[in-house]
Amino acid sequence: QVQLVESGGGLVQPGGSLRLSCVASESIPADHLYEWGWYRETPGTLRTSVAVIRRGGRSVYADAVKGRFTISRDSAENALFLQMDNLKTEDTAVYYCNADYPGGVLPNYWGKGTQVTVSS
Repeated sequence: QVQLVESGGGLVQPGGSLRLSCVASESIPADHLYEWGWYRETPGTLRTSVAVIRRGGRSVYADAVKGRFTISRDSAENALFLQMDNLKTEDTAVYYCNADYPGGVLPNYWGKGTQVTVSS
């Protein structure tokens, strides 16, 4: 069973930066057909998309993070990254890594999350 493990979360002041990493325990079969993304969740809210790399390589960002966050992927290392700059208090959340096969024929994978807290 493939596991996704996130790291890089922590406490940072407003305006600061963090880089999240997500590493898969092994290669995902047909991973080029997957969409890779970061999601976040706060208590009492639904998990929402932050940034996703679509099939074909196009990156899509939530409006709230455009211009501040950058998603990237290193397929050779089975890794996904999220560079977060100019962090705001409203970015505080648990961030989850996801590998999704659109259409649901193949497994969907989630990490267990990493906490990001933006506070002065």
